[in-house]
Amino acid sequence: MQEQEFEELARARAPQLYRSAWLLCGSHHEAEDLVQETLAKVFSRWSSPFGRRIDNPAAYAQTTLTRTFISARRRRSSGEVPRSDLPDSADTATSEAVALSETRLAILEALAGLRPADRAVLVLRYLEDLSVEETAQRMGTSSGAVRTRSARALERVRPLLDRSLTTTTTRGDDHE
Repeated sequence: MQEQEFEELARARAPQLYRSAWLLCGSHHEAEDLVQETLAKVFSRWSSPFGRRIDNPAAYAQTTLTRTFISARRRRSSGEVPRSDLPDSADTATSEAVALSETRLAILEALAGLRPADRAVLVLRYLEDLSVEETAQRMGTSSGAVRTRSARALERVRPLLDRSLTTTTTRGDDHE
C-alpha cells in the first residue's frame, strides 16, 4: 500500500518538481537527475519502517528538492557550470515570441551567475511565488536570512537583467 501511495504522489508532483528543478539547474538533464534523486530520498523516508509519517508529502518533496540542489552545489569541486545547447523553438516566428525567449534566457543566465542558495531563494520567492516563511522552511533557515539573501541576490541580478532586457526591447523595436 505504501508503494502505491508513493507512486501516486510521484506522478502528481513530478511536473512541479521538474519545473522547480529546471529553474534551479538551468539544464533539462540536471533537472531530471535532481527530480530523480529527490524522489529516491522521499521514497526512502516514505518506506522506512522507523521514520515518522510525512504530514505534507508535497511540501516535503519540494523541500528535499531545494536542499538536495543546494547540497550538490556545495559539493562541486570545480567552478565549471555545465550548459546544454539552447533548444530550437518553434514559436520564434513573431518578434514577441523572440523577445519572450530572450527574456527567459536572460533570466536563466542571470540566475546561473548566482550562488546556489541565492538562486534557490529567488526561484522559490519570485518564480514559485512562495512566502518568505515558506521559503525559509524549505531552505532550513530563518525568515530574516531569506529576506537578506533575497535583497542581496536581487542587487546582483538587477544590473544583468536591466542590461539584457534593454537589449531585448531594442531588438524587438527594430523588427517593427
